Amino acid sequence: MCCVSFALRAALTVAAVAPVASVEAAAKPNVIVFLSDDEGYGELGCQGNDEIPTPNIDSIAKNGIRFTNGYVSGPYCSPTRAGLMTGRYQTRFGHEFNPGGNNPEAGLPLSETTIANRMKELGYQTCAVGKWHLGQAPKFHPLNRGFDEFYGTLQNTPFFHPTNFVDSRISPDVQKVEDDDFYTTDAYAARAVDWLDKRKDGPYFLYVPFNAQHAPLQAPQKYLDRFPNITDEKRKIFAGMMSAKDDAVGAVLKKVRDLGQEENTLIFYLADNGGPTPVTTSKNDPLRGFKSQTLEGGVRVPFMVQWKGVIPAGKTYENPVIQLDILPTAIAAAGGTVEESWKLDGVNLMPFLTGKNDGKPHETLYWRFGPQWAIRQGDWKLVASRPDNLEPKLFNLVEDIGEAHDMSAAEPEKVKELTAAYESWNAELADPLWRAPMNNRRAGQNRSNAARPNNQRRTRKTQ
Repeated sequence: MCCVSFALRAALTVAAVAPVASVEAAAKPNVIVFLSDDEGYGELGCQGNDEIPTPNIDSIAKNGIRFTNGYVSGPYCSPTRAGLMTGRYQTRFGHEFNPGGNNPEAGLPLSETTIANRMKELGYQTCAVGKWHLGQAPKFHPLNRGFDEFYGTLQNTPFFHPTNFVDSRISPDVQKVEDDDFYTTDAYAARAVDWLDKRKDGPYFLYVPFNAQHAPLQAPQKYLDRFPNITDEKRKIFAGMMSAKDDAVGAVLKKVRDLGQEENTLIFYLADNGGPTPVTTSKNDPLRGFKSQTLEGGVRVPFMVQWKGVIPAGKTYENPVIQLDILPTAIAAAGGTVEESWKLDGVNLMPFLTGKNDGKPHETLYWRFGPQWAIRQGDWKLVASRPDNLEPKLFNLVEDIGEAHDMSAAEPEKVKELTAAYESWNAELADPLWRAPMNNRRAGQNRSNAARPNNQRRTRKTQ
């Protein structure tokens, strides 16, 4: 193992995507994707939180479009990342749960092609900075999945002295972080900014999956000092982590502006799943449910996109979208063609965002996470979740965003219709390639239970 010295500042980027028509007249756009971890639906200023200022993240919504019905295809860290990387429901290829333990075969299947692979084929430089969480064996590492450079951890780790850390500029192997002041959020920002500066001629694809706001809750004292009025210790650390992450996003956005690339960069910001409120204080208001559940609080997330001069600014988009859409949107923006043989579940969002298509990107969205499952079709959602003892319940999300009033008895035909649609989709899916890790076993199980409708004080603080 070699030692890694500390680098500090903020950066993260989102997919810069241009519509096909624009690509012919302009250079290929840069693409940046910021992915937040366990954030909580209601924790950003633009999502209604006035307790923790997040002006930099909010600026993406101000300068672009905020999705009020933005979803991820799994209520857990690794499954969502697998869907994001491939544009396909991860349950189609068995990546249903987090890969855990030392299983060398647990990771994003090599049969799948990542967004980084596809962007490289279009002439893009690629970089991943942050939490990977798609397999620990070398064959699953980012450098073997389409990325030119990787700086981050292979799975979730502490924010100070992170484990499973790799800086590919030094070595593709895991390295030990000795610097006591190394804080992942700041370090990821610094590396992303540095990489952008070195690749300012583009085009580039930058993927920044933060490990904030995942437990363990840890933050340097300077960020805690911003919240003297928050007396709850756990909540104060969470707020400090949010503030650090907002600074990091701000550093990346500033670098994009300084390089004169803002109008040629499409930037996405989203979270990987709902917040685990009892563990970290993350708020999912006004949604019901948490991370690891198929209720809205587990799968509806903060989700926004900016591309100055191409998509409208300061707007909200009400139709459902999902993280699977990022890959085909980026490919189309880069002038590529999405082949039918790729069998994507995501769609190119640009025609919908620019107003060229007034239809809906998706008529139906689906979820399966062990014995939990859900289907959303139009305003209706049928969901089997652990809080409801896996009993399917029907909700009208437009009238009942908090999933408080079960309409199953009043709408039996709708229940039958959605059940049949879910069963048809579920029949297309693969068996899970591995069981859920023991510490996550409560969240999901193997195929035998698969979802079927009929069955630090020094200079930092740690919590």
